[in-house]
Amino acid sequence: MIIVTGGAGFIGSCLVSALSARGCVSVVSDRLRSGDKWRNLHHSPPLAIVPPEELEAFLAQAGTVDAIFHLGAVSATTARDGDLVWQSNVALSTMLWDWCARNGTRLIYASSAATYGAADRPELFRDGLESLSGLEPMNLYGWSKHAFDLHVRRETGRGHAPPQWAGLKFFNVYGPNEYHKGSMISVVKVKYDEVVAGHPARLFRSDRSDIADGQQKRDFIWVGDIVDVMLWLYDHPEVSGLFNCGTGEARSYLDLAYAVCDAAGRPRDVAFTEMPEALRGQYQSYTCADMTRIRAAGYDRPFTALEEGIARYVRGYLAPGRDAFFRISL
Repeated sequence: MIIVTGGAGFIGSCLVSALSARGCVSVVSDRLRSGDKWRNLHHSPPLAIVPPEELEAFLAQAGTVDAIFHLGAVSATTARDGDLVWQSNVALSTMLWDWCARNGTRLIYASSAATYGAADRPELFRDGLESLSGLEPMNLYGWSKHAFDLHVRRETGRGHAPPQWAGLKFFNVYGPNEYHKGSMISVVKVKYDEVVAGHPARLFRSDRSDIADGQQKRDFIWVGDIVDVMLWLYDHPEVSGLFNCGTGEARSYLDLAYAVCDAAGRPRDVAFTEMPEALRGQYQSYTCADMTRIRAAGYDRPFTALEEGIARYVRGYLAPGRDAFFRISL
């Protein structure tokens, strides 16, 4: 049995689909509530869905668990409820770490590139537990992910760890099954909706004098590549560590907007708007994953180019008449 927390969410449901295609039995820990989030699992219903607040009790009687993929979190970079974020992103993670260490269960968990804060040069995006001390996250979400990474460093230092553990610092992930995310949905989906409605693709003006409008850069990664990295770790139980999970290439928002227009068959029409006051000073204008560590660990597969991934998302999922939800092709 494999448990996927956040398994009805964006990345989690894509992983559940991939595990189902392998014939693996999955239990999802998540909340479906009253919206359409359940549709993320309609191709691959899990064995059970366990609310996060009942997960500890479920584990107490679960029997053998092969691995836990811990992806559930309050993931909004604009989150303000510190108590809720700590409970969801740190306390629950700590409980799972301790349980896995005691029970010999492997743990693969989601960290975040938000832990890098205002880092704006390639050399500042180094992963690994030894690189944690100099990080200064800019928001509550990034701080909570950093807090758990520090917990992992303390626990591994005293020899209290699962037989395999891996933290993945996800960069800017895009792809299907994100439709429930509201304001936190990927820029790709937002720009697609704008251009198919006949509007320009709107981008924020730069809030830095040294960066031109549209030249803010991020490491954008196709969700299928994220799933592939997690499955590779599952297939290589000898590999542990804290790893970046991006493509290793920073691409501009203007590149992204043009790729969306091209994939949708629309003119390359872009307009710039002022950055909201709430984001100024907290906006990452550059991210780029240093992928040296996971490459050295043996992961050698190529990552999907931005234009290819956007075309796959737009034409395979977003275009009218397509099945919008992620499914692994066997």
